[in-house]
Amino acid sequence: MHDKSDALPGDFFAIPDIHVIRMQGRDAIAFAQAQFMNDVAALADGQWQWNGWLTPKGRVVALFAVLRVDGETLRLLLLDADPAGFVERLQRFVFRSKVTLAPEADVAVAGAFAAPGSARGAQASVNDDGATELDLGGVDEPRTLRIGAGPATIDPVAHGRWRALDLAHGLPRLEPSQLEQWTPQQLSLDRLRAFSVKKGCYPGQEIVARTHFLGQVKRGLARLHTGSATVSAGDEVTAASGSGRIVCSQGDEALAVLPLDPAPVDLQVGGTAARALPLLDGLAR
Repeated sequence: MHDKSDALPGDFFAIPDIHVIRMQGRDAIAFAQAQFMNDVAALADGQWQWNGWLTPKGRVVALFAVLRVDGETLRLLLLDADPAGFVERLQRFVFRSKVTLAPEADVAVAGAFAAPGSARGAQASVNDDGATELDLGGVDEPRTLRIGAGPATIDPVAHGRWRALDLAHGLPRLEPSQLEQWTPQQLSLDRLRAFSVKKGCYPGQEIVARTHFLGQVKRGLARLHTGSATVSAGDEVTAASGSGRIVCSQGDEALAVLPLDPAPVDLQVGGTAARALPLLDGLAR
């Protein structure tokens, strides 16, 4: 295997760890509003946002993007988690709501390192071939996420670069060991405008709101450059200001939850020095 991508700029490659889930029905918007941590009701048709689902104790169960297709249809772009397991768990709370939940198993998700044709920011677009495109570009780093259309090239190197850019922008990619471990504030998801403290009740809302309004956020996300060292989620990070843990890593990029004041210095992971880098801007929606 070589470590050079075969994709040319603008070529689409498969992103197998993002799964599409359709929520449809008269109560789809209301159900999502009551369960998820961001203000789904604020979306207009064709708009999307970062969002997530929390435990009653305010820990992140899953992270995803929510795209409003129309007044009765949402599409969730589930990051990393098992779509069937997520749907089964969420289905327990449907009760009498008029909403159906189902993974769109036959829908391909692909990415490209190029700006989308007409999607910009939080506004998605639908192409002539029926594919939906989202703008996932940050400052000076254009990216397009495509939902639907034909199969894309399998390119592990390009896919790894995509994940590394997610981390550089402060978008955590959570493996199973990291689920239900962190609050939205510890993951600095306010940077992505991924949760609301004003919209009303949802699981974990009381914890999130109390932490926000009482100013109790003492730990947050730090971006680390690990060089040639191999680090894994759950590894301990030590710093002059206190210790923390790696949340996710890809190549030499890693995200860790650490004390934020003062800024972390003298970082080490497993006895190997690491360097703190600023999180990139531009992925908030």
